[in-house]
Amino acid sequence: MHILFGKDICRDFEAAVSKEWLETNGIGGFASSTIVGANTRRYHGLLTAATGPPLARHLLLSRLEEVLLVGGERHELSCNRYGGVVHPRGYLHQEAFRLDPFPTFYYRAGDVEIEKQVFMAHGENTTVVTYAMTGGSGEATLEVRPLVAFRDYHGTTHENSSIHREVTREGPGVIGLRPYPGLPTLYLGHDAEGVGGAGWWYRDFWYPRETERGLDDREDLFSPCALTFRLRPAEVRVVIASTEVRGPGAWQALREEEVKRRRSLRVGRDDFAEALATAADAFLIRRGDGLRSVIAGYPWFGEWGRDAMIALPGLTLVTGRFEEARSILEAFARHGDRGMIPNRFPDYGETPDYNTADATLWMFHAVDRYLAYTGDGAFVREALWPTLVDVVKWHVQGTRYGICVAGDGLLRAGEPGVQLTWMDAKVGDWVVTPRHGKAVEINALWYNALRVMEGLARRFGDAAREREYSGRAARVLARFEATFWNEAAGCLYDVVDGDRRDAAIRPNQVFAVSLPHAVLTGERARRVVEVVRRDLLTPVGLRSLAPGDAHYCGRFTGDVRARDGAYHQGTVWGWLIGPFISAYVKAQGGSREAREEAQGFLSGLHAHLMDAGLGSLSEVFDGDPPHLPKGCTAQAWSVAEALRAYVEDVLEERPED
Repeated sequence: MHILFGKDICRDFEAAVSKEWLETNGIGGFASSTIVGANTRRYHGLLTAATGPPLARHLLLSRLEEVLLVGGERHELSCNRYGGVVHPRGYLHQEAFRLDPFPTFYYRAGDVEIEKQVFMAHGENTTVVTYAMTGGSGEATLEVRPLVAFRDYHGTTHENSSIHREVTREGPGVIGLRPYPGLPTLYLGHDAEGVGGAGWWYRDFWYPRETERGLDDREDLFSPCALTFRLRPAEVRVVIASTEVRGPGAWQALREEEVKRRRSLRVGRDDFAEALATAADAFLIRRGDGLRSVIAGYPWFGEWGRDAMIALPGLTLVTGRFEEARSILEAFARHGDRGMIPNRFPDYGETPDYNTADATLWMFHAVDRYLAYTGDGAFVREALWPTLVDVVKWHVQGTRYGICVAGDGLLRAGEPGVQLTWMDAKVGDWVVTPRHGKAVEINALWYNALRVMEGLARRFGDAAREREYSGRAARVLARFEATFWNEAAGCLYDVVDGDRRDAAIRPNQVFAVSLPHAVLTGERARRVVEVVRRDLLTPVGLRSLAPGDAHYCGRFTGDVRARDGAYHQGTVWGWLIGPFISAYVKAQGGSREAREEAQGFLSGLHAHLMDAGLGSLSEVFDGDPPHLPKGCTAQAWSVAEALRAYVEDVLEERPED
């Protein structure tokens, strides 16, 4: 997808900083900023390195301050926010920004035109920045001053006396910086004519996106030196920031390899599918153990089991990346414990969190879709079947957090103080949406899992288990509608716990229709879809709660408590458009008219590719119009489910089950 903004946007500072670019390296590291290079988040920077792939991420190089000297005049190309002041105002020299395939910035100062490009090398913590003089006569000089942070990417750094200021020479065209012990050396490969200048602190950068989130929003950055380049027409000058020693001559091979790799991602469909397939690549990463996994979202999420299993079909199967799908499934199966896969892998190698009732059930769905796309029964039988059998056993006898099959065959989950479904916001001891009891989507997933297991047992010649799983599925089917149907509202209760029935209209009920083994069909399925469409559908996804509910929050804003309080109380989630489209098309019998209408449901997300996180889809949006994007600017399951639904349900390109 060709993304281009001219100087009308670039020179409108507020408009420009609302548009962010992202580069990733396939092992958890990334680079990101706005289209004018002004960092508005503490997560923005040119090199956030995954020091323990895919996590243990540290922001090493925050930015490069750039000054162009032409005919004795200094033209500052950078721009930053210090308090309420923008300085310098380099965006006034910016002619355009292009993302195709890499972030590219165009500047004009005097009669000199400069092109700057940023990209990351796949598989290593390396960011390449190139400068080329594309217009003008004679020579110009470019001064580039690196600003380093060297801190955990969730934090900020401030002026201190313990920093090591030394710049070491590591070889021809390579200098090294290691401001603090315990962190990797940052190597800067360069072809500058001069390296010098005293080191000093730049104080009080302001990150307004963190102010909005009620988090630490000020930072000081250290500049150890300045690089001076002579620019001539048609010559490319380079800075390579890396945790490896990379001389300046490496940039061309790195660029060619990355261009070739990205071209290989094409899926041979239309622009929308190609854009989403390209976006999907950012979330697929290789772990330190060699297996694949999924980063849930940029710039702040790590590995989440639920997100990985939901996103797997869209990220890997629709895009034909079957080997990566297989590796992701194997990675999470290896970490199974007491019939559960991890909900989250912590940043620094601590014990995984298993506080989820649905991530493991989503794994059955992912396995089922993998088998439908690949027919690879041998892998499923050898690597996954024992884990899946163990999961069912533990869910029947009971596992953590009260997750257990009840006497009626339905699945119950929940204990005080824990949040187990995808609606998992918690602030201190406050669980915002506890949903303890029999949650509607948990039981839709449980039924789907049992039918998947019935089919696998039949495929593997295990008649005893086939009978067991078939019988359990039949019990769920027999009790589901009697338990969850709310005739007064014409849809499903969200949670049933004894005599308590939660009638809140939420999107969770759509999974009873959308999953391949649907627990709800016929007229009631159509009624559920219509209620969801009427009360929850927006141009960018589904609201998490109907606007008429007393607990509805139409704006996702404020400090941590305010935002988490709204997270699942009306905030729109982009990923939910996928299951809604699947349910809608299914409820309408798969008609051409339904598929055409479903394509219209995606139009808002199509337009959103040019906003917020450019070329990707945001995590959430305000529940109220105009549904402003919020949360992560690039979210795995938002991209994955939009792509999957578009290909499978709109274009009708799906494997035979």
